Amino acid sequence: MSESDDPQIDLGEFRRALSCFATGVAVVTTKDENNGPVGMTVSSFNSVSLDPPLVLWSIANDAQCYDSFMSAEYFAVNVLTMEQQDLSSRFATRGIDKFDGLGYSEGMHGAPILPEYAACFECSTEYRYEGGDHKILVGRVLHLEDRETDPLIFYRGRFLKNGGSGPETP
Repeated sequence: MSESDDPQIDLGEFRRALSCFATGVAVVTTKDENNGPVGMTVSSFNSVSLDPPLVLWSIANDAQCYDSFMSAEYFAVNVLTMEQQDLSSRFATRGIDKFDGLGYSEGMHGAPILPEYAACFECSTEYRYEGGDHKILVGRVLHLEDRETDPLIFYRGRFLKNGGSGPETP
């Protein structure tokens, strides 16, 4: 690739433009090397394939729980409901016990399942790909539950209000 084909992108402008795409918010969970619960907030969750059922999400290379997810055979994607902005913030905060006082169950392969969610996907890790400053994880969906409730939506750096009427500051 020549230099003329490699434009210099302003990272702030890039981030603002990406925020035009509304996303759901999820907490991805697994177990660490000591069998303890690990989780993080993501908005990078997406479908890949219907047959076989595959989903993907990405994790920053410097994420605190990076090693746990890189070695995990199984993980769960807990899609948050509109009422779970507090959980989104909790699982996005570094250096705290994110599961302190939070009841959870274990999925079919041990990944923590939050007590409330809009949908939950229990997955086996199929692939890990390089993605710049992130790794992209692809999971095969082994079990799912859709509770038919409205999901938490993130748009332009904020959560959407109930009914999608506009952004609200987190």
